[in-house]
Amino acid sequence: MSSESRPFPCVFGVTGHRLDQLRYLFLDPYDLEILGGQLGHYVSQARSFGPNTSLVVFTRPRPVQTLDAYHRKMWLTLDELARLDKRPWPAEIPEQIDHPMWEFSFAGEPIFVVCSTPAHVMRQSRRSSTFMLTFQPRWVFEKILGTEKAATAAFAEVRKRLIPYDSASPSPLLGRYGAADGREYQQYFLHDDNEAAGGCPFARLAQNKSSPIEDKEQAA
Repeated sequence: MSSESRPFPCVFGVTGHRLDQLRYLFLDPYDLEILGGQLGHYVSQARSFGPNTSLVVFTRPRPVQTLDAYHRKMWLTLDELARLDKRPWPAEIPEQIDHPMWEFSFAGEPIFVVCSTPAHVMRQSRRSSTFMLTFQPRWVFEKILGTEKAATAAFAEVRKRLIPYDSASPSPLLGRYGAADGREYQQYFLHDDNEAAGGCPFARLAQNKSSPIEDKEQAA
């Protein structure tokens, strides 16, 4: 994040790191009730941290799994967070995931999610030493991409950095929120190639609030 010779592609994350606006959670064991409590606490204070804030969640290093296994783990995590959420789903966000205006939401706040894993090889911008989740409030983008000129410049800079950083070409799934042909959920987890990562396993999150998550060892 601090490298000048090989700058990380996400300019928003780099700025947040440089200005100490990011917040970090080290989750061990992988307890989703704790994650839900901490995410809710973060959301309640996020606006005081700065315009480039995110919550970055690290987990304990474990034997490397497949990309598909991490993809499923991410969605099981988001589904369980939806079950734990005590606030209603935001009225302005569609509940059906396959909609251009859908965004994961928690504690009443729409949040963009990024999953990074040790199984990513070609897409180094999504590689980490452990299973890692980044939660970035939607309002962060609204503040820094508030005009067409600002949005165009920001996306151009990210793309310029991605090309030399990754061995894979920039994913065609990356796009602007709300575009008719775009889906936010597809951007949460990018495969090493430029194929969609199997799609989201849920039509909507937490349809049955009383249903327990699958064996936690499968999500750990």
